[in-house]
Amino acid sequence: MSYKADPRVDAYIDVLPEWQQRICHEVRELVHEADPEVVETIKRTVQPYFVLDGNICALLAARLHVNVFLYDGAIVPDPEGIITAGHDNQTARTVAVREEEALNAPALLAMFRQIIANNRAGGWRKLKAQGSAQ
Repeated sequence: MSYKADPRVDAYIDVLPEWQQRICHEVRELVHEADPEVVETIKRTVQPYFVLDGNICALLAARLHVNVFLYDGAIVPDPEGIITAGHDNQTARTVAVREEEALNAPALLAMFRQIIANNRAGGWRKLKAQGSAQ
């Protein structure tokens, strides 16, 4: 672990069932791998968010799955088909991962990198307005 972990994110993850902890830790590692400048925080009182020049993703553990919310304005390509909900959402789409499923790490990492690049270019809202969305 070569990033600064937010203890509030640790507290969120630590109380989850083991399988959800595993998924959350894997997502956490991937988003930091995407860019070492990613920062962890808590928003909406308890939800872990990962940010860099804007939101990248958030975690939400549900009863039967873990939701990874991707803040991309539905402009980042999904060639592997990992998006499970919010396909036409104007702000965020979701990758839901169930206990028995493996996370498609390469696809999610590529999406994180594109979201970060878009954030650094002014964010998905600006890119959509300019018509230069990736």
